Amino acid sequence: MATYNEHLQALVKEYQKAGNTWPATMRDVAQWAVTSGKWKPQPSAIVSQCADHLARAMRDEHVTDPQGRRVRTKHAATYGQGSEQFVLWDDIRTASPEHMKLAFQQRRYQILGDCKQLKADADSYNENRHPTEPIQIVFDFTLDLEELELAKRAA
Repeated sequence: MATYNEHLQALVKEYQKAGNTWPATMRDVAQWAVTSGKWKPQPSAIVSQCADHLARAMRDEHVTDPQGRRVRTKHAATYGQGSEQFVLWDDIRTASPEHMKLAFQQRRYQILGDCKQLKADADSYNENRHPTEPIQIVFDFTLDLEELELAKRAA
């Protein structure tokens, strides 16, 4: 039995096979899936959808700190183990040091996972598509962070 993600991936393939514009926005694919009756919202998913929207909104909430930095106010941390996991959100201005340490560690690990996947994608592209100039990715962000800081100070 296919997972929900596999079902959605199959819908995108079906969208492509139907001769629709590709590359495409996911909004275009969603419009096709809904209009063609291939995707319908599940009433049981309404609370999950609302929670996802709320979480997205919380990730976008920022304040300017006393030093002039724009910082996220709400931070999520996953607690528990196995099927007993749950995510708690807290505010950087009032959260415990333990919550913030866990939230920062987990975000760093997410970034590492993104970098690992980016490296695999770039390596695969270079080794299988053989571009004239292989695409090189630098994973040391030290200079990037310094440049951003200097640009911020110059502005």
